Amino acid sequence: MLLLGRGRDGPDHLSSGHVAAVGGTITVDYRRSMSSTKPTADRPPDPQIASIRDQAAGQMDDAVSLRRTLHEWPEIGNELPITRETVAGALDDLPLAITLHETTSGIAALLEGDAPGPTMLLRGDMDALELHEDTGLEFSSRVDEAMHACGHDTHTAMLVGAARVLAERRGEIAGRVLFMFQPGEEGHHGARFMLDEGLLDVPPMSDGSESTVESAFALHITSALPAGWIGTRGGPVMASADRVQIRITGKGGHASEPFRAVDPIPVACEIVTALQAMVTRSIDVFDPSVVTIGRIVAGTTNNVIPETAEIDGTIRAVSERTRAKVHDGIKRVAENIAAAHGCDGDVEIIYGYPVTTNDDQFAEWTLDLADEVAGAPHVVRLPHPVMGAEDFSYVLNELPGSMSFLGGTPLDRDLAKAAPNHSNRVYFDEGAMETGISLYAAAALRRLAPS
Repeated sequence: MLLLGRGRDGPDHLSSGHVAAVGGTITVDYRRSMSSTKPTADRPPDPQIASIRDQAAGQMDDAVSLRRTLHEWPEIGNELPITRETVAGALDDLPLAITLHETTSGIAALLEGDAPGPTMLLRGDMDALELHEDTGLEFSSRVDEAMHACGHDTHTAMLVGAARVLAERRGEIAGRVLFMFQPGEEGHHGARFMLDEGLLDVPPMSDGSESTVESAFALHITSALPAGWIGTRGGPVMASADRVQIRITGKGGHASEPFRAVDPIPVACEIVTALQAMVTRSIDVFDPSVVTIGRIVAGTTNNVIPETAEIDGTIRAVSERTRAKVHDGIKRVAENIAAAHGCDGDVEIIYGYPVTTNDDQFAEWTLDLADEVAGAPHVVRLPHPVMGAEDFSYVLNELPGSMSFLGGTPLDRDLAKAAPNHSNRVYFDEGAMETGISLYAAAALRRLAPS
């Protein structure tokens, strides 16, 4: 359980909520007014931030319209032809150098400022989940078994809105902004494919000066925070996610004569139990891991001992050290328990996303900026990583930067009862997108401010 019952400097409270996509339970106090965006006592208001918020508010009609169009026509994986055409159309009138990726439906769009400087990457993912929608919204998915249940439609709409805000402020940018519209985040490694295709290999600026990509920032909406709130932390912020598949091979036979067979089913059960003990007895609780077995398949009927049993599960960790240790432990436990019972144990670990690790200094910078954009009472420092996974991790392995969470649950709803990300009934307050657009734009303007 993730307990956030403390603002950045505020008292503890006990309002609870849940999150699935970003893994864990978050406890926050949202009784404080969301209308308060006053600066802290020692920080005067910044006219630039106020101006950005005004511009973001002016983008909201278009952002909501785009979000709803994407929500109605969700697509899954790395090939998103309708989504890419829609997003490209929304960017068409902006002064952007656009590259349509070939290995995926990714879009890379460069906005050049009026002065030389580095490039900053802003990411928005575009893909949906294989899920039937039951929200009852008037703009519900029109695609069978596909739904934007993790809010990627809002991410994309916010990033387009930020591109519009920043296009009007090129005179305040020394360098460039690289807008990364990414497919395939939901388990399809879309970010890795875009990187492999040369996302970061940007050309010089129009004056010939070099402008390498030097930092990266992303937002992820969550039903675990009230609408418009921001949360992040330095260091590991989301877990790695790997898959484990174990096949136990024994000897089939008649269920009435187990002594003439080698039954793989009790062996599989023993392995599952032993894996939980392995995690709790050998993994540091302050560098944790989760091993969950989600599927066991064996047998065809009640009076036959099958030859094989299959175990399928997920492995989460928040450091590469623990990740490797758990992989080794699973192999050791499964293979040796199988051998002890006269079975063969075959273990396959399929690598998924690495740990999502925020740069410490960049995360602190993000929290300070969020204080100004969202108001300090609405910014929380996550005390622990969450055990969900993100392929923005691939980007943060290449660049210093951070991922932050944007609250999406309406203020009049109980966080403890709000449907979580990845639910068929999840609901996000579209008003939160104003904060998201503002934070995307403010991050680029601050990072790329002329000296």
